[in-house]
Amino acid sequence: MLLLTHPACLRHDNGPHHPEAPARLRAVMQVLETQEFSALVRAEAPQATREQLLRVHPEAHVNRILSIRPAEGETVQLDADTAMNAHSAEAALRAAGAGVEAVDAVMRGEFPRAFCAVRPPGHHAEPDTAMGFCFFSSAAIAARHAQAVHGVERVAVLDFDVHHGNGTQAAFWGEPSLMLASSHQMPLYPGTGAASEVGQGNILNVPLASGTEGPAFRKIWEREILPAVAAFAPGLVIVSAGFDAHRADPLAGLRLVEEDFGWVTEAICEMANGTCGGRVVSLLEGGYDLGALARSVAAHLRALISA
Repeated sequence: MLLLTHPACLRHDNGPHHPEAPARLRAVMQVLETQEFSALVRAEAPQATREQLLRVHPEAHVNRILSIRPAEGETVQLDADTAMNAHSAEAALRAAGAGVEAVDAVMRGEFPRAFCAVRPPGHHAEPDTAMGFCFFSSAAIAARHAQAVHGVERVAVLDFDVHHGNGTQAAFWGEPSLMLASSHQMPLYPGTGAASEVGQGNILNVPLASGTEGPAFRKIWEREILPAVAAFAPGLVIVSAGFDAHRADPLAGLRLVEEDFGWVTEAICEMANGTCGGRVVSLLEGGYDLGALARSVAAHLRALISA
């Protein structure tokens, strides 16, 4: 299996005391550097090209983000939650480029699955707005690349981050060849993701109440989400893999444990085996308790490797 990352993703910094910190990726890479994961094929994430970004984002947004290059040691605040330092633009390009490179490798048949250990995350970035720690909508960019370059007719993004992927939804809203299927806590930031938000019938939102535990989460994925994705018959599955639904995470109130993330990954891969030859690309999204994040990513990778 392919693992994509880049040192630039460690240099992006939102400022002191921010939950989306470089320590997140360091915790992930520390566990992935153990003997258990030594067989992963490791590669550096390239920078996404303008052409790839422009499939999702208007030129004005791309130009704005790439033009913000603060001096070393300084940050520029885009909103209350989202800031950029001298290295943020490159990190955002690498995070988006990782998804594109992973799609290329999987669609060429070089690997059945790939994981992108990158930051900043992407699923809150709307086509014309950076928000929620996110600058470019990496999963949506990867999906559009699969269609434009590899001729994939339908792509599904499956999102189990505790926060709703409003950016992916906005990018897919009027595009029936692209599906977003999401479970997430509601009410919670960013305030979107109601079950009534269905796009062209290609958006499936399953809100979860604070306090929801593993058995209820598993039932929803098994009975509602995965059958709907299988019926959509995607040629590629992309996972927005956020681990902030863990019970230890400080930013929300779901009560999953790492075994739940392993289970849902196995279930996603089993579904993908039956619909798209097992082709799965996974991109790291949220997860803000370092220990829970590392253990959950390990469970996710074990399932991706063994599926």
